[in-house]
Amino acid sequence: MKYPIQILIIFFLFSACKNQQSTENNQSTSGAIPTPATLNYSVVNIYPHDTSSFTEGLIWLNGSLLESTGEKKRSYLLKVKLETGKFEKKYKLGDEYFGEGIAVLNNKIYQLTYQEHKVFVYDMNFNKLPQEFEWPYEGWGMTTDGKSLILDTGGSNIYFVNPETFKIERTLGVVNNNGYVSMVNELEYVDGYLYANIYETNYIIKINAQTGLVEARADLTDIIKNNHQPETDTNRNVLNGIAYNPAKKTFYVTGKNWPSLFEIKFN
Repeated sequence: MKYPIQILIIFFLFSACKNQQSTENNQSTSGAIPTPATLNYSVVNIYPHDTSSFTEGLIWLNGSLLESTGEKKRSYLLKVKLETGKFEKKYKLGDEYFGEGIAVLNNKIYQLTYQEHKVFVYDMNFNKLPQEFEWPYEGWGMTTDGKSLILDTGGSNIYFVNPETFKIERTLGVVNNNGYVSMVNELEYVDGYLYANIYETNYIIKINAQTGLVEARADLTDIIKNNHQPETDTNRNVLNGIAYNPAKKTFYVTGKNWPSLFEIKFN
């Protein structure tokens, strides 16, 4: 059977369009960012936590917790005994400073300040060193991968910083299936991933430290409902603080002025 030339042209154009649409659909599907997986957890232990501590940073180190607390006139660097929640050692910041995230690298303790643009450095006995740095942004969370200091500023960017110069060496944007994720707060680096509190939410997210992709999310609403301060304080005394115990492969989590610290295991 023969077709008029016009019909043949229409047929080929339709086929080309259909193939192109199919290709675009396949690309869109294959390039879509997946929804973060659910990060389930179980509570292993519950320990006391000092309700005067407005927790901003938390580290597990050599059998004790290092904690940085915020608020002006009440900001400290603390060494805390896990079983009792009592401090074993403390250093008080100047009244004008608001303490934020902390990290330990090369036998030095680094502590951010919130809006004062200062980064303080201590030896492992909490002696403040002459060395200190300027940070041009707000200071929120901080951790380390063993080479760089890793900071965030309350937005969606995470910064990898040289510990000797405090210069930014790499910037990582945090994204999920809905776009960029803001309000990234306290950080903990574990085996190629960053675990982060999202400020004013009940979530901890698991971020791929190479790509910035949020691969999983834990909802700690039940911990907050069952163990939080009175309802009038929930907007202020939010979930904040993540520390990792590599020997037990468990995490310690708490919140600002919380009466408890929880040891949890992600499943």
